[in-house]
Amino acid sequence: MALPQSQAKSDSNNLAGIAVAIAVLATVVMMIVPLKPIFLDMLLIFNISIAILVLLVTMFIEGALEISIFPTLLLITTLFRLALNVSTTRLVLLDGYAGQVIEKFGTFVLGGSPVVGFIVFLILVIIQFIVITKGAERVAEVAARFTLDAMPGKQMAIDADLNTGLINESEAKKRRKDIQREADFYGAMDGAVKFVKGDAIAGIIILFVNIFGGFFIGLLQKNLTVTQAAMKYTILTVGDGLVTQIPALLISTATGVIVTRAASEANLGQDLLSQLFGYPRTLYIASGVLVVLGIIGLPPIPLLTMAAVLGFVGYRMDRTNKETAIAEIEKAQEQEIEEIKKPENVVSLLNVDPLELEMGYALIPLVDVQQGGDLLDRVIMIRRQCALELGLVVPPIRLRDNMQLKPNAYSIKIKGVEVTNGEIMIDHYMAMAPGFDDGSIAGIDTKEPAFGLPAKWITPQLRDQAELAGYTVVDPPSVVATHLTEVIKTHAYEILGRQDVQGLVDHVKQTHPAVISELIPDLLSLGDLQKVLAGLLKERVPIRDLVTIMETLADHARMTKDTDVLIEYARQALARQIVKSYLLPGTNQLPVISLDPGLENNIREAIQQTEHGTYLAMDPMEAQKVIAALVKEVERVSQMGYQPVILCAPIVRLYFKRLTERAVPQLVVLSYNEIGTQLEVQTIGMVR
Repeated sequence: MALPQSQAKSDSNNLAGIAVAIAVLATVVMMIVPLKPIFLDMLLIFNISIAILVLLVTMFIEGALEISIFPTLLLITTLFRLALNVSTTRLVLLDGYAGQVIEKFGTFVLGGSPVVGFIVFLILVIIQFIVITKGAERVAEVAARFTLDAMPGKQMAIDADLNTGLINESEAKKRRKDIQREADFYGAMDGAVKFVKGDAIAGIIILFVNIFGGFFIGLLQKNLTVTQAAMKYTILTVGDGLVTQIPALLISTATGVIVTRAASEANLGQDLLSQLFGYPRTLYIASGVLVVLGIIGLPPIPLLTMAAVLGFVGYRMDRTNKETAIAEIEKAQEQEIEEIKKPENVVSLLNVDPLELEMGYALIPLVDVQQGGDLLDRVIMIRRQCALELGLVVPPIRLRDNMQLKPNAYSIKIKGVEVTNGEIMIDHYMAMAPGFDDGSIAGIDTKEPAFGLPAKWITPQLRDQAELAGYTVVDPPSVVATHLTEVIKTHAYEILGRQDVQGLVDHVKQTHPAVISELIPDLLSLGDLQKVLAGLLKERVPIRDLVTIMETLADHARMTKDTDVLIEYARQALARQIVKSYLLPGTNQLPVISLDPGLENNIREAIQQTEHGTYLAMDPMEAQKVIAALVKEVERVSQMGYQPVILCAPIVRLYFKRLTERAVPQLVVLSYNEIGTQLEVQTIGMVR
């Protein structure tokens, strides 16, 4: 019967853990129990093999976490080398023989001269101790410090990506785990490098113990001459040192490679070739320098040979880079053709532009800079104006021609749906009379598209005459720009999306992080904040003062989550900014139309609260009477030269606005709580 895959994997892991534990215990036992020379030879070769394997692995990995076990491996290999040192020292001093591996290494390096062999071995130890180990120790220390210092910032970045929806919970969990593993790895490496340093020091001490101890043992116990003792024990000592220090040098190099790898997306070989030999110009320059050095008197054969090699490598790299660039272009073109052929390519057609301005072909000169068109510059100014007046970052407005439109017509779309259109005469000016049109200016009757006012299209020759007669004269680009601006202001609440709100929140977070951390997401979600801001924009209340709005929401969101109520609180916080637009010029007087107390009471009683929200349940016939009375009063006040402003109780304001917004869309409705004590309210009418 076959075991389940999970159980088999668990059994394999258990066996591996038991094997490693036995190996570590056996390493410690080696320091106590004498070993046979043949067995010691096998362990020495195994030590060299492990060191070579570790060095090669560090060169082929792309990230340090791919060998996260390295600090522990460093400890185990160091312990193993020390155990071998103890075993070899025991055999050298007792028997004067420690196996063929040590003897061959010593004879090969000494070359017949004990002094030269000793010096070579000493140089290897110094290189390992002073250069590689010391440098790796410092790099590991700095890497550990910087990694730990960067942890809070990385955690905050993950939380920000998670809150904005760029990553999901599982990806965030994986990233947090990687950050923790990275911190643990470099922290462990900082301590593990100390093992390598201690191993180098131990190697130097064992060297002197073997030489001097063996020399005296040879003289006193083995009855050897001074020359024989010096020669024999120097060969054994140097061989022992090389057999153990060469693996130590390899491990130290691997340690340095691990802690110095940074910002890598490939293995060491690929990085080395691409970054060192990836610039043919530098290879050409280096080749030229070597040629010059060979000409001025330095050995010409090696210099010119190396110059030729570098020049050839540079030529090959240059040619390879050009071929790769051409291949990438061809591949991109092929992929583009394949994408067009794919059925799923229609997905790209689902993208909808937030704002579009489509024009007939006769209006193209308004956009063409070479023909004097400045509509693009005006669009940029519109976005700046909306940012200053409304606090709204208007998304880019796409301008395109549409052959299906009339030549002089244009269409304004929001999210792919037309909201309004217009028609202009590109070779005329639009003239609007200051009051009653007496017909003194000849032209083609029309209506101003933004506000629906009566106007005329006049020829350029009549422009000066119209301006002298008091007409407001504007050119065609200004007509389109004004209409577009009014559409943006009217539909700003539709344009504002969650991603736009996130951008505003990130902007506020840079200067007022405490406000954001208190409000989002504990008190309000991003969607709730969007509803509040959209509700303000719907009545053209600027949201530029986001700090005040968010502080107000933070104060009241603990008591209610009803966005309608929160909108009213935000309006009260922005009262001064809202009311100043409706004051009589140069005064503190606010002309208003009030509501009859009985009407206010009827509206208050008609407000119904349900679990799905609050709405106004007024009798349709009574609602029609209210709207009719309102329209009559608004017309009367407008004829007096005042802007109609309704003043009512705070609880009634929102519902009266919703009741009347279809009949009088631009009607301003204020509550008593939005009127400052320093203002003088002037009642100029009443809705009964």
